[in-house]
Amino acid sequence: MIRVLLADDHTIVRAGLKELLSETGDITVSGEANDGAEALARIRESDYDVAVLDMSMPGRSGIELIRQVKRERPRLPILVLSMHSEEQYAVRALKAGASGYLTKESAADQLVAAIRRIAAGGAFVTPETAQRLALDVNAAGAAAPHTLLSDREFQVLRLIADGKSVSEIAKQLTLSVKTISTHKTRIMRKMRLANQAELIRYAIEHELLDDPPASHS
Repeated sequence: MIRVLLADDHTIVRAGLKELLSETGDITVSGEANDGAEALARIRESDYDVAVLDMSMPGRSGIELIRQVKRERPRLPILVLSMHSEEQYAVRALKAGASGYLTKESAADQLVAAIRRIAAGGAFVTPETAQRLALDVNAAGAAAPHTLLSDREFQVLRLIADGKSVSEIAKQLTLSVKTISTHKTRIMRKMRLANQAELIRYAIEHELLDDPPASHS
């Protein structure tokens, strides 16, 4: 039996996935969590064969959570389940230590296969993501500018493009305003952007926002 930890902050999503997995006969959800802190607590309390982690939960989540889980349980395979398109996060998640990346859109069709493959020691990525990984490794110079950012810089980029001020981002990430300003400067330099309007336009064109404002479309 494959023991799964299911971490997602939406109760209805967990219920639906749990029901889907209960029909398999070889997969059981033996732990649930609704945020990053609870996911870490469950992992410390019990052993699991696969951790299915939502990319966007309250508190610690995403890339940061993946790295923390891998530090504490290096052998625990992680399947990232995300509302974000693969273009946004898949390569970063895999580099951080995840064994697979699945969008919520395709979860109903592919979740069972993904869990089985990861539990057996394999990886679960789409051909498109595998190609992006190969390109990222072999031709970093030809990669899209945002792929050259650090994980923190990428996080700040998305928040700026979402309309948040430097002080709002500092508060949300529990960092100083000076640190966020430094990140912003580095982002603009690395991506060769002249101003914030160009940054927002870039984020929208590359689908880096969850729900871009209609006025920018």
